[in-house]
Amino acid sequence: MVKFSKLIKILKKKKLKISFAESCTGGLLAQSITSINGASKVFNLSVVTYSNYSKISILKVPKKIINKFGAVSEECCLSMVKNLAKISKSQINVSITGIAGPKGGSKSKPVGLVYIGINYKGKNNIYKYLFRNKKRRSIQKASTKAVLNNLLNFIK
Repeated sequence: MVKFSKLIKILKKKKLKISFAESCTGGLLAQSITSINGASKVFNLSVVTYSNYSKISILKVPKKIINKFGAVSEECCLSMVKNLAKISKSQINVSITGIAGPKGGSKSKPVGLVYIGINYKGKNNIYKYLFRNKKRRSIQKASTKAVLNNLLNFIK
């Protein structure tokens, strides 16, 4: 996890805190950053809001967003990251929601579909990915790597 150490170094230098709201990665983002020495200086919190119930009750994602667009949607990801920013008080907030598989996909939302939200300095960006590898762990790792790459590009 060399790049996570690079992220920590940049966050320390810029005096920024980071928080995560994870769904399909199930805590892999938090585990990846906390496995690096010095993470306590920059890492604030992570919530694994895997179920719709937890997205609604903890992150205050409106039920109507989940009913209309689904938990795996740009709209849900945006609501997750905006509300995380309110809860965490971190300068950088990340949300991730997707279908890690190997089951659970559909024609319109296939396995490997992942949305990543980044909130930084009041701006929200949503990234959409479709990871082709149908193995659950591969999708989770690819999602984590995508978050890291987006963060490194974003805060440089």
